[in-house]
Amino acid sequence: MHTRTRYLVLALTTPLVVFTLVGGLMGQQRTPTGAYPHLRVFDDVVSLIFGSYVEEPNPDTVLDGAMLGLAEGLDPDSSYLDAAQVKGMDATSEPTGGTTGLAITRQYYLRVVASLDGSPAARAGLHTGDYIRAIGGKSTRHMSLHEGQRLLGGPVGSSITLTVLRGSQTDPHEVVLTRVAPPAADVTTRVVAPGVGLLRVPAFSERTPAQIKASVTQLTGQGATQILIDLRHTADGDPALGVEAARLFVKSGTLAIREARGRGQQKTEAQAGDGSLTVPVTLLTTNGTSQAAEVFAAALLENDRAKTVGERTLGRAAAQKLVKLPDGSGLWLTYARWLSPKGTAIHGTGLVPTVPVAEPDREFGAPAPTEDPILDKAIETAKSQAPAKAAA
Repeated sequence: MHTRTRYLVLALTTPLVVFTLVGGLMGQQRTPTGAYPHLRVFDDVVSLIFGSYVEEPNPDTVLDGAMLGLAEGLDPDSSYLDAAQVKGMDATSEPTGGTTGLAITRQYYLRVVASLDGSPAARAGLHTGDYIRAIGGKSTRHMSLHEGQRLLGGPVGSSITLTVLRGSQTDPHEVVLTRVAPPAADVTTRVVAPGVGLLRVPAFSERTPAQIKASVTQLTGQGATQILIDLRHTADGDPALGVEAARLFVKSGTLAIREARGRGQQKTEAQAGDGSLTVPVTLLTTNGTSQAAEVFAAALLENDRAKTVGERTLGRAAAQKLVKLPDGSGLWLTYARWLSPKGTAIHGTGLVPTVPVAEPDREFGAPAPTEDPILDKAIETAKSQAPAKAAA
């Protein structure tokens, strides 16, 4: 091996070892023994690249590619950030600019989880499962989730062009979104059938539990004996907010479990005064249901306070934090996840509905379908339940 190649191998391998050892920093544990054979293979691969590739590779490009690949092998929310991106995070406090209303994840490209009700993305018809191939002309193939979220934000009134692919369609669509101030995601209500009231929860915030309580009281005052809570495409909100909302319906028992590396499991139990709402509940879910909405649904489902109708939820209920590396780069790393009351992982798995119903497919640009099989089945399920009883 030439001296220059040896130097480059060392320069590339050293940050990778630091990257691998982050597990020790997070959990105060040694790197698993099984990682070292892979590091030796990595060393061989780097040597071959710099010694035999037809052109002389750019060390920064090779290193960034390796780091991105490592993070991509964890979960969609974890990502490698270069030094410039870390500086951008340090310089930015609470976001005060505009939003497109998109919640996204990674699946080869960036993928739409949900569009917030009334947002530019919702008005443009962007839907759960759409792939965002490019943002502002920049491919998302190797784009981190963090970078995608940064590019979607911007000044109120400014515009961004997305290249979107839906389902099995081969032709991408160009969609221009104008950013707006973050809309208020308030709970709304309506009576959908005799004795059946519907709550729509578009997102979870600190106001949501109080709004849910007031809305249920309003609907029962209008004669509702069964409550539907629409969590379809509800993707915004810290999972802890879902726990607080669940307190309204669960009188006793475990509400959720938070698990963190090196800290074990922390259970959240119902307290005195919880469970004040005893009306029977049916939840509506889709693959766009995630984060706080999933934790809320799991709490009610496994405490026998609700049934779920619709699709399996996304399986995204975790917390991330930035871990800085010595060269100025960093890891946006998932360090904690939420489990259901019975200890089943939600993150990466999702919740299976009690009554499975698929959401209708949508052609890009076509009007929203007039049929709503998930809502229809939820109404049928609610009507078939026994008369309201006090929660145990």
